[in-house]
Amino acid sequence: MRIDGSGKSLRVLAAHAYILGGQSNEGGVVGEHRRARARVARLALAGLAGATAASALPPAPVVPPFSSAPIADGTLPDGWEPLEFPRIPSHTRYELVNDAGVRVVRATSRASASGLIFRVRVDLGVHPILRWRWKVDGVLERGDVSSRSGDDYPARVYVTFEYDPERVGWWKRIRYRAARQVFGDLPIGAINYIWASRAPRGAVVDNVYSGGFVKMIVVESGPARAGQWREEARNVYEDFIDAFGEEPPLVNGVAVMTDTDNTGEAAVAYYGDIEFQAAFPDWYDPPGKRADRGEIGRSVEDEDSD
Repeated sequence: MRIDGSGKSLRVLAAHAYILGGQSNEGGVVGEHRRARARVARLALAGLAGATAASALPPAPVVPPFSSAPIADGTLPDGWEPLEFPRIPSHTRYELVNDAGVRVVRATSRASASGLIFRVRVDLGVHPILRWRWKVDGVLERGDVSSRSGDDYPARVYVTFEYDPERVGWWKRIRYRAARQVFGDLPIGAINYIWASRAPRGAVVDNVYSGGFVKMIVVESGPARAGQWREEARNVYEDFIDAFGEEPPLVNGVAVMTDTDNTGEAAVAYYGDIEFQAAFPDWYDPPGKRADRGEIGRSVEDEDSD
């Protein structure tokens, strides 16, 4: 990371420590020293997020916000493009709508599957935090993270990663090529943050169609919060390490997806703005505290009580 003449700021040093803390990977198991340094650096970033001193941190990658996109018939949000799959002929419909005065994307799926993707390169060593808002009308009766027939979700937020052959060991390259022969055009790694039907929040499972190259992380589950806007924040850097046991490559895309092709059911979901940031928002509790309450995000209505 380049540090300019103002690089004495603690914020920059914290970010630099965060990156350096991610270089050790012994035998495929991330060292505890690295994890400790990363946590310290992350706390420093969070504590200094409001600093007004000049910083050498690069600006956060911009994901075009849905909230400022013009609504026009038949158009997608600026910069977003369809994510479709060759063997699935019926596609989910995505459209810009106003919900409670805010512009969002509404997804309507009827025995269909497709997504919207925005291609963006993100260094998670600098901007590890992903924030988004979503809402579902309900969950799927036959949704099941452990079976192909149940591999549908009313809402997903995808993060995909670059394939850099020089960073990938020979055995993983062989597995990846074999998986592509079986499953089609797979990313070398992807995380799906999902709203599941009944799997426990916080669960991390292999996607049943991916040969281990796509991990599902249950962020919301069940119908209890259906009809409510939920605001989420995740440390994608640490989620990748926890899920795959290695350092993440560069992000190369973020996507939303509502799919019901396997269950044959119907679902409606809404997606708000998606952002990559350097630190957690002020409202975010340390993970352990929220995990004790079975929570990861918060209802948007909670903003008024902060």
